[in-house]
Amino acid sequence: MSTSAIEPISFSLYSKDFPRFAQELGASFERYGFAVLSEYDIPQDRIDAAIADTKAFFALPEETKKQYAGVKGGARGYIPFGVETAKGATHHDLKEFWHMGRDLPPGHRFRATMADNVWPAEIPAFKHDVSWFYNALDNMGGKVLEAIATYLKLDRDFFKPTVENGNSVLRLLHYPPVPLDVTGVRAGAHGDINTITLLMGAEEGGLELQDRNGDWLPINPPPGCIVINIGDMLERLTNHVLPSTIHRVQNPPPERRHIPRYSTPFFLHFASDYEIKTLPNCVTPENPDRYPESITADEFLQQRLREIKLA
Repeated sequence: MSTSAIEPISFSLYSKDFPRFAQELGASFERYGFAVLSEYDIPQDRIDAAIADTKAFFALPEETKKQYAGVKGGARGYIPFGVETAKGATHHDLKEFWHMGRDLPPGHRFRATMADNVWPAEIPAFKHDVSWFYNALDNMGGKVLEAIATYLKLDRDFFKPTVENGNSVLRLLHYPPVPLDVTGVRAGAHGDINTITLLMGAEEGGLELQDRNGDWLPINPPPGCIVINIGDMLERLTNHVLPSTIHRVQNPPPERRHIPRYSTPFFLHFASDYEIKTLPNCVTPENPDRYPESITADEFLQQRLREIKLA
């Protein structure tokens, strides 16, 4: 039985009853800033292969992992334990992670803002498996955006050009076992920077969202689900009709502190030069435009990365 505050929505509705899919998904986003998808069509054996490679990398010696650190301020490769700190937090998060981004051809106009990927030579299948996983989640994110566009009464393909060659990042996360006397939490309370986030691995407890009344609600879906949340860029674009909800990963109870946690958020981003300008149909007398001045996606991203010590 799930202890999650949000009931899963079957991805099978995408092909069987798209209007219902869009309505249920959009309503969950508008209420919580989060939704949970079950019965997705991404092959589980391919997901398992990518996760196995992830675990193999994090099991490498520290000095080996650190060979892959420092690529474009952490935008690619390895980010060691003790670096990322939630905005306003005193203590760093209890995690280490790996970043993979989009591969761009030579001469592409976004190469100035999107670095080349690096790959761990010690894990031969890593590039093949993780690249596949990136593309699978990127494709799924596009389908979720179709539903969001429909819910907002926009053209179903409205978001397609806005995220083409977007600066999306797959983060492979490792939260090590937590000592009883530790200071800090696995992930401090924060909102995501990007457009939407697709997360696998949330079934190991700890993920919580902050509801409108300030209560923290658990998001522990059954295995085989994707947790999706609205990011700050989409919150801004929709004038807060779709909220970017603060969330965190709490430390486990004493009996589970010896168990590491792995999760794989895919941060789907707009194209770097996309102008985030409030959607007219998200402005009403009751909800006046909060952002009369627009900002590009890359300007927004760089501003926020500085705040969390990743730039």
